[in-house]
Amino acid sequence: MGKRPAYSNLCKSIEAENFTFTGELEPKKILNLDEIIESAKEMKRTKKIAAANVTDGPQGDAYLSSLVPSYKVQEEAEIEAVWQVTIRDRNRVALFGDVLAGAILGLKNILVLTGDHTALGDHKKGRAVYDIDSTQFCEMLSQMIDDGLDYEGNEIKGGNIEMNFGCVANPNSNPREPEILKVGRKVEQGVDFIQTQTAFDIDEAKDFLKDLEQYNVPVLLGIFPLKSHGIAWYFDNYIPGVSVPKDLLKSLKKAEKENKGNKPAKYAAIDKINIEFFKPFIEEIRKTTKAAGIHCMAVEYERLFEPLLQEFPEYM
Repeated sequence: MGKRPAYSNLCKSIEAENFTFTGELEPKKILNLDEIIESAKEMKRTKKIAAANVTDGPQGDAYLSSLVPSYKVQEEAEIEAVWQVTIRDRNRVALFGDVLAGAILGLKNILVLTGDHTALGDHKKGRAVYDIDSTQFCEMLSQMIDDGLDYEGNEIKGGNIEMNFGCVANPNSNPREPEILKVGRKVEQGVDFIQTQTAFDIDEAKDFLKDLEQYNVPVLLGIFPLKSHGIAWYFDNYIPGVSVPKDLLKSLKKAEKENKGNKPAKYAAIDKINIEFFKPFIEEIRKTTKAAGIHCMAVEYERLFEPLLQEFPEYM
């Protein structure tokens, strides 16, 4: 894991050389966290998932801050959170304050992201901040955690920050070399782990993982099980660089058409398609690459975790 201790259960699992799984939660425009907590509990019940990512305004939408849900997930669902923090909405002063708040609340993992631009979201007149970039935020976190200092070198009083942090990487990047170099700059600032965006092409994913081996940082490859043809179509058409396999799109569309009006049968058919696609995908990654695990972005699709991961060992 490098020079920083493994403070979090996630990093302890990776350090123990377990093939580690993380899930994902997406708090939206809500005042009630019951559904988020229940989703987290579903992940906890599998005994296969080490931590649950809590998203921070994906696609530039105005959603509930990720800080409080991350804390509540740990307290009420008793599963560790990976607190996603974007630099899109906060300057360095706000980022520093939020990290201190997260440390006081007992959060152990931060995932650093740039964040989708507000022009893509539902508040298009909102101004993005981008005071510092994601590499600089990684540098700030290293100073806070390792040296007990803010970004200007001022002392943080009252104890030590015991957190691990990671960055993201895009296996769909084209050309790939600039993306690998971007990741390298963050690695130089002390990241403890990398989680990638969604991968569907197994050969491209393996090549990307091979390119990241030079950094000697644990990588969790991202996958996105598709709970409907509509979601698959949206990903294929609107997520930059992501191409959903045509056979997978056709299978999902056929399953929905053949089971129209019968929800249990439709859900069972869709689950079967996802399991048949992703289970061998995960196994291939586990057996033939140095990936530390899988980041499974099955948002609001937690029922898939148990059948998908049943043959993998418990994480700790």
